[in-house]
Amino acid sequence: MAKKRGKSNAVKKSKMEIHRVAHYAFFVGLLIAIVAGLFRDVFSPQVLVTTLVILGFFVGLFNLTAKETTPFLLASIALMLAGIVNLGLIPAVGPYLRSILSNIVVFVVPGAILVGIKTIWRLASD
Repeated sequence: MAKKRGKSNAVKKSKMEIHRVAHYAFFVGLLIAIVAGLFRDVFSPQVLVTTLVILGFFVGLFNLTAKETTPFLLASIALMLAGIVNLGLIPAVGPYLRSILSNIVVFVVPGAILVGIKTIWRLASD
């Protein structure tokens, strides 16, 4: 019986480690989105978008628990809708705000897609 508990603890520890790495990936992705928005002429758009999408998928796969699903999807919708606004019209800081928000949307959308699919799958299987 002790061996089964050991395996269970090892699985829980492994899941906790992946969750922690995904948690850090979220903050790294957010930081990259903000820094790349501030220094928008420095970063290659292809590398930036690829990096943000990969980090977004990783976060969507491993970071969210069941109780975090609804707030994450709601926040994702809010960010996507905010991305529609033309913040570039604001003098001086507008282009930077638009670039930052666009990067954040690129980062969040892959996770939102995965979480949405997981949610639909759970609802369909109940």
